[in-house]
Amino acid sequence: MTPPPTNPLALIAELTHRCPLHCVYCSNPVELTNRAEELPTEVWSRVFHEAAQLGVLQADFTGGEPLARTDILELIRAARAAGLYVNLITSGMPLDEARLTQLVEAGLDHLQLSFQGAREETAQEISNTKSHAQKLRVLEWLKKVRVAVTLNFVIHRRNIDQIEEMLQIAESSSATRIEFANVQYYGWAFANRENLLPTKVQLDRSLEVVKSAEERLRGKIRIESVVPDYYAKYPKPCMGGWGRKLMLIAPNGDALPCHAAKVIPGLEFANVKESSLREIWESSPAFQKFRGEDWMQAPCKTCDRRTIDFGGCRCQALLLANDPAATDPVCSLSPNRPKVDAILSTLNDLVGAGLVYAEPRSAPPADGTLTKPNWLYRPNPA
Repeated sequence: MTPPPTNPLALIAELTHRCPLHCVYCSNPVELTNRAEELPTEVWSRVFHEAAQLGVLQADFTGGEPLARTDILELIRAARAAGLYVNLITSGMPLDEARLTQLVEAGLDHLQLSFQGAREETAQEISNTKSHAQKLRVLEWLKKVRVAVTLNFVIHRRNIDQIEEMLQIAESSSATRIEFANVQYYGWAFANRENLLPTKVQLDRSLEVVKSAEERLRGKIRIESVVPDYYAKYPKPCMGGWGRKLMLIAPNGDALPCHAAKVIPGLEFANVKESSLREIWESSPAFQKFRGEDWMQAPCKTCDRRTIDFGGCRCQALLLANDPAATDPVCSLSPNRPKVDAILSTLNDLVGAGLVYAEPRSAPPADGTLTKPNWLYRPNPA
């Protein structure tokens, strides 16, 4: 058994899979947890105290939409009573100004507001919901309360050309941090990948815009952005490395090393209703599976980067190489990298020929060859 290198730093608390949005890139699993299966308040409260005892510093309340929980104020108070820094990741849709004040008074430390784009029509296309105007209202309310604010813009082909407009929204708000989060291709995003991947031309221009903004806003707003996985030379250390820094609790209580771990066949996930967080973190089979280096194949096994990126994303390896123990195929050293290159080559050729829809810079082709995406929208659980 490989012991964990450290105690976890953060607990990702997926309070519910219910959500007013139906985003085509949602990171939730394709099989969503029903409301009747969600953990009750008292179990979450125990989990927060166990997390603090384990050394966790921060609780990230997410979903779905965490504000769909009617006990959200109790959950915030419970996490704060345990000594955790509480971060709420929200669409802002179920929020009003009075409710926001209550959240802050309950002990909320940080609010991360998600955006689907910089324009109403883009946000509606991606989430199948009219939501953008409400998010802008939330930004105005946030100026009146004492809470840290991050704006999270999920980036893909349909909105990557709006980054300058996104920056304008951020600069007019009380946010001190912007996260340009490129879509991760698992869950619903994997099903919609061909309609979400940006082109090389779009990516290169966006990197120039972000670099310029980082220099201009240094000391005022912190910008976090990374190259989309498929265009990267090396993979990211997914979740800081499997079972190394983070623990995610699904709405039903299953403890996962990452958001998408349930796509990997054969893994058994311990549940907080039967096991303590310490037991799960230190010895559960799922957290042991890809911890350390014994599981690694070539070229990871002898690569100098194995202690930097830990082989990359296990779920991505499964989805692209059909082997969760393979080197992440986005890595330039992976024998499966040609699969990723082929996906990108096909995409860029089709967009360049005007056969697949991208955010247009000029008039669409006169022959009408441009076709818009046929989205697979995320449903809502019962």
